[in-house]
Amino acid sequence: MKRIAIIAACLLLLAGCKHKVDNQSTQQPKGPDYSKVVIPEFNADSAFQYAADQLAFGVRYPGSKGHEACAKYIADNMSRWCDTVIVQKFSARLWNDEKVNGKNIIASLHPDCEKRILLAAHWDSRKWADHDIDTNNWRKPLPGANDGASGVAVMMEMARVMSAMPPNVGIDFVFFDVEDQGIPEWAGRYEDNTWCLGSQHWAKNPHKLFYTAQYGILYDMVGCPKPRFTKEEVSMGFAQGVMNKVWNAAAAIGYGNIFVDELSSAILDDHLYVNQILRIPTIDIVQNSRECSFYPHWHTMNDNLDAIDRNTMKTVATVSMKVIYGEN
Repeated sequence: MKRIAIIAACLLLLAGCKHKVDNQSTQQPKGPDYSKVVIPEFNADSAFQYAADQLAFGVRYPGSKGHEACAKYIADNMSRWCDTVIVQKFSARLWNDEKVNGKNIIASLHPDCEKRILLAAHWDSRKWADHDIDTNNWRKPLPGANDGASGVAVMMEMARVMSAMPPNVGIDFVFFDVEDQGIPEWAGRYEDNTWCLGSQHWAKNPHKLFYTAQYGILYDMVGCPKPRFTKEEVSMGFAQGVMNKVWNAAAAIGYGNIFVDELSSAILDDHLYVNQILRIPTIDIVQNSRECSFYPHWHTMNDNLDAIDRNTMKTVATVSMKVIYGEN
């Protein structure tokens, strides 16, 4: 499972960051009035269509036909709106020693701008529906609507509207591959680093030498019909100031009931490796349901288009753009 108590090494890193985090929390400058920050209009129908397009390719795990088609779809569309697009090819070994070929896709607005913000999501869909209620489905690939397509759709529509009204900062949209191929529940063992292989590779081999950004925002499972985002532990440990900024913006524009001011347990996700390796303070906006792990259809065959809501995606993008356009 991705919702875990982070391994001891990570906890030591968090402990080492504690003094810095405490200083950030006590010396935060007053932010802008987010209710007055002007942002582009995010089209929820457009975002939903981007999600539907991804699912139309079929399953999108590495090696599948849908995987190859979806990579081209993302790169081609981002090329319409961004100044540069880089497809970073890499190979990785999965938990079962299977070798796969992955593609991280990096698209940039204002690539020469020194001040940059990283926006990220994973675009692969999981090969094993290991949380499905029907055990016959445990070894089947799932659609990956909320867990995968929703974050990609949010970033694509943000890129489209932001290209027509550029912010004062450079933006790097990074679409991570091979995030969701971690060891399945039925394997009988667990290994942390079998997840997030694309972000591990990119963090060690960024698309640009000495790449850095002011901060990063990761979008994972951001289309749930009943959205609830909490202050996840790894995000707070490495990037408390960023998380507070985003949650304060949400509260200022009336979304405090969705971006809940509540601490929640650590999640193993792409942001961990961006924080650990590149030292870019990065937070995870990720669904946190009260009644179950993430959301009812997580890692099941029911993670289809019915599992996502276009208005949730718009809410996440609106909050994000308020923060981005509020930067000086």
